[in-house]
Amino acid sequence: MRRDPIRRRARGFTLIELSVALVLLALISSVLYGSLSLAGSSWNRGEAKAAQSDAMRLTEGFLRRTLTSQHPLRLHKAVSQPLYFQGAHDSLAYAAALTGRAGAGMYYFRVAVTANGDNSRLTLSRVIPDYAATQLPDFGNDFSVLADGISEVRFSYFGRDAGDSNLVSPTWRDTWNDPQRLPDLITVDVIPARGTPWPTLVVEPRLSPEVGCPIGWNPAAQRCG
Repeated sequence: MRRDPIRRRARGFTLIELSVALVLLALISSVLYGSLSLAGSSWNRGEAKAAQSDAMRLTEGFLRRTLTSQHPLRLHKAVSQPLYFQGAHDSLAYAAALTGRAGAGMYYFRVAVTANGDNSRLTLSRVIPDYAATQLPDFGNDFSVLADGISEVRFSYFGRDAGDSNLVSPTWRDTWNDPQRLPDLITVDVIPARGTPWPTLVVEPRLSPEVGCPIGWNPAAQRCG
């Protein structure tokens, strides 16, 4: 007896065929989800790296401009007339002028790492110098964020010990203790919490210390007066 062709054509999927189809669909979905997740992670990493590169580029540009053109500004009311400069291994304070677009005028800056929970930041503080002051000003708690996610910043200074003549060979040191002269060279190393360290920034102050000495520069003693 022959089967009815109409009933044979209306026959549905078997349970095995449906199970195989569901397994294949699950495999395709898992592969698709993994691909989308990988693409999203790659995108986020790219965005984070781009943001870090922008922060590095802008920060290095600002530091290069201001450190190169820093001014040997002095505390004219103090007896020894020391410079507006403090060079430590983990912070740097210096005087420099900004252009009209950036604020126009002479400022006293400080660059340091400021704690912010688990995410420290490279910060910039600034105050307007008081020309009647007898000591360096306090920066307070007001600052701008140069870069996030910074673990450490290191400064090094190339120059001579206080009181040494120009005949003495300069050397590198972690702190700068001469209140009468700026270092010959300054290096800045920034170490982020994640990723590779920034390229070392090397700058040379262009203005000599005698520029800011109103009572005359003693070349033998390398001091004002």
